[in-house]
Amino acid sequence: MTTSRFRIVGIHGSPYSRKLLAALRYRRLPYAWIVKDSPEDENLPRARVPLLPQLLSEDAAGTPVAITDTTPILRELDRRFPLRSIRPADSVVALLDAILEDWADEWLTKPMFHYRWAFADDIARASAILPRWSRPDRPDDAVSAGGAMFAQRQIGRLGVVGSNATTAPVIEESYRRTLALLSDHLASQRFLLGSRPAASDFAVYGQLTQLTGFDPTPTTLAYELAPRVVAWVNLVEDLSGVEPGDQDWISRDAVSATLRALLAEVGRAYVPFLLANAEAIARGAAAVECTIDGKPWSQDPFPYQAKCLGWLREEYAALPASDRRDADAVLAGSGCEALFVTH
Repeated sequence: MTTSRFRIVGIHGSPYSRKLLAALRYRRLPYAWIVKDSPEDENLPRARVPLLPQLLSEDAAGTPVAITDTTPILRELDRRFPLRSIRPADSVVALLDAILEDWADEWLTKPMFHYRWAFADDIARASAILPRWSRPDRPDDAVSAGGAMFAQRQIGRLGVVGSNATTAPVIEESYRRTLALLSDHLASQRFLLGSRPAASDFAVYGQLTQLTGFDPTPTTLAYELAPRVVAWVNLVEDLSGVEPGDQDWISRDAVSATLRALLAEVGRAYVPFLLANAEAIARGAAAVECTIDGKPWSQDPFPYQAKCLGWLREEYAALPASDRRDADAVLAGSGCEALFVTH
């Protein structure tokens, strides 16, 4: 990954594109933003898996390459460019960051996808705007036809993400709780893990750019329930002016009650799904069936999220024994401790 300027191929409606873009702004790493399917996107290298965003760089031989998956991208950038790192130096706090980042990437995307493609007003806005982002000059009749086809394809994917009549109450209640818990936490702390942003901040921000700033139904809820969170999303858009210090991370010995409450939300909603999903995949089951917050949950298995669980467990297992004990103490009672109980 060697370049004088990175190129990001993404789209404004992709929470992961926004996550990477905001992280690069904060890191003050030079980049060019290229909208997918725009004229600037023609003839660029493609990643093997066609996900967004794609980071275009050069390999050791100087050959242009495209890579995807924001979490490993951000960790590699931290390794190569340690100044203004977004990974806490303390390994226990870094584990908390990894848990929160994974929750944002893999759970908060459920309400994002659910609200966008399960409500008429939200479907109408997404169908009208998303096809125009790459080419605003596209004729209206082409946008209408393309938008309708895109909407039907995305609605057909609701089952993969986990949005259906059974899961809708769980998703919507979790979103409301998340807004309230984030609002409480941000009332006394600028970012999730202190006075400087971590990878988890950018992951949460990415999902919330859509939930609090684009899709009408969840945006209305956010303005009603958590205006502080809406303002925070606007703040994280560009943190290039923030001057972080090593002392700005929280201490493992001083985890606030509001952060513990956020971790408890992760344990309440995401952890039961993550464990059930991994079990279903291990058994070759056709569906993930479990109970979340006392309510039934059913969806298609998601192999990538089984990998996410494996990566979290690898990070936990790599901790020295004393650090694992401290991590266990922080996570005790949150429900997140179940992530690291293996049989």
